Amino acid sequence: MPTPVMAGVDGSAESFAAAEWAAREAVRRERPLLLLHARNWHPRRADGEPADAAQRQLARRALRRAEERVRRACPAVQLSDEQVEGPASAALLSAADRADLLVLGSRGLSGFTGFLVGSVTLAVVAKATCPVVLVRAGEEAADEDLPAEEGSAAEGSAAEGSAEAESAEAESAEDGSAVGEGASDRVGHRDVVLGLDAGDPSDEVIEFAFEAARLRGARLRVLHAWQPPSAFELGPGDVALADKPQQGREWRGFLSAVLQVWRDKYPGVEVVECVPQDKASTALIRAASAAGLLVVGHRLAERPVGPRTGPVTHAVIHHVGCPVAVVPHP
Repeated sequence: MPTPVMAGVDGSAESFAAAEWAAREAVRRERPLLLLHARNWHPRRADGEPADAAQRQLARRALRRAEERVRRACPAVQLSDEQVEGPASAALLSAADRADLLVLGSRGLSGFTGFLVGSVTLAVVAKATCPVVLVRAGEEAADEDLPAEEGSAAEGSAAEGSAEAESAEAESAEDGSAVGEGASDRVGHRDVVLGLDAGDPSDEVIEFAFEAARLRGARLRVLHAWQPPSAFELGPGDVALADKPQQGREWRGFLSAVLQVWRDKYPGVEVVECVPQDKASTALIRAASAAGLLVVGHRLAERPVGPRTGPVTHAVIHHVGCPVAVVPHP
């Protein structure tokens, strides 16, 4: 049996949004959906003692409500549920070991773009062995689609960006404007945005993003943000003052070389390469403002001070409004 897409359910609006998003993703991936509820853990309770009846009832009610919403939204999904005993972060991490994908809800900040991310979610994101997707309350299927007029505008913008790139490559490399192929075939889905370090790329992260774009019929926008080295970072044999357009072209060349094998593997996915001169977190937050999904990587490593997600991942999961996929890699 294929490994399931899992969604954590606790009865909150954000967890119901996560369950519906997970159901749509399970259908795309042709996988079953497992709704998971982690009951509160009481360390004083003797091992093997049955869980409190009220706790079981609350868990059953939360799962039933989630099931009802999922069946209305995705009647074709193969659905099951499970209750596990916490602590919540440990229970979710254990479940993630047998999941294709784990989806969690994060409360949107009222009046602002982004998530309110709790300690349980951060711990799961930092240590999960499968990709974790964060979904805010209110996320709907229609949020992944471009309005018709916006799709047309995006098509024109992409075509214009490609023309500018051909005639003024140095300028586009410096400001990070898009260079893509097949822009005239623009579809009506919001972009999947991939944040990638072209100097240290991860196959797991790249493959997840290409597959997500393929499943959606969406364009993949791959972004590598760069900043010129400071005088303290330059060695005695380095070219100290290479002009910025040249640096941008070099980074674009690195990015294109990294992506070529994936373009060949996914010929049906339209790819747009962006190499803005900016902080990575700032560039990703800006690029994700009109995206359907943002994909970032997270290097799994044991740290003596506890789980950490890294500064870029930490920033985007707090400030990006669209669903965020955090993909672990060695």
